[in-house]
This record gives sequence, structure tokens and C-alpha cells, in this order.
Amino acid sequence: MPVADSPPSPAEQRWPGERLGLPQSGPRSIARPGRRIGALIVDWGLSVLVSVAFFRYDAFATLGIFALTQIVFLTMVNGSIGHVMFRMRAVPIAGGWIGVWRPIVRTLLLCVVIPALIWDRDQRGLHDKAAGTVLVVR
Repeated sequence: MPVADSPPSPAEQRWPGERLGLPQSGPRSIARPGRRIGALIVDWGLSVLVSVAFFRYDAFATLGIFALTQIVFLTMVNGSIGHVMFRMRAVPIAGGWIGVWRPIVRTLLLCVVIPALIWDRDQRGLHDKAAGTVLVVR
């Protein structure tokens, strides 16, 4: 018989993040795909603008700018410019400060693309799982 305070099993999970102890909606709930895609469009668009302005649009420069801004903003404000605009933040599952290594791991895997497209039941991409983070609503 399960303990009353134990997290639900994946089969019993009623919303993304429930088994992580996160609320169904509101602050600290899992950020849904619409917000994530919107933030990605903003971040990539800004990277393209900087690349066009300074590098006459170089694909590698765009990717580098994207990666650099992700790492810097995740480390400093727990989210990229797009995350902030869409009221999200990346937080460590264990709590506390996100540190420096988590943004680096998360960003490198995000730049590879495939890990970000593979999600679990909590809507955490492999890039978030590897970094030990979760993207939540502010």
C-alpha cells in the first residue's frame, strides 16, 4: 500500500510535474510547449539579428550567439531573454542556484536539437534532464 505523501507513479500522474511536486498551474508549474516555442523563437530571432548586424548572417555565428546568450542569461537570471519575456525560468530540481555547469550542459544539448525534442511525462527535454533542471512558470 503506497504512503499517502509519496509522489504519484507515472501511471497515476494527472499533470506534468506532479511527480516532481510541482503545482498543476500558476507559479512553479511546468512551462507548457507554447511558451517554450515562443521563447525559442524570440531567442533565435535575436541571435539572427545580431548575426546579420555583425557577421552578415553566418550560421555558425548565429548558433554561437544563441549559445552564449543562453549560458549567460541562464546563469544570471535563470532564463534566456525569451524565457523572461514568456515568464519562465529554469531551476534546478534539487533547488538552489542554477550554477554555471547546468546552463552549459543544457545549452550544448539544446544546440544539438534532438535532446530538446525528446520529452518525458513531465515535459522535460533530455537537455533539462541531463542538466538536472526544469523549466517552470514565474
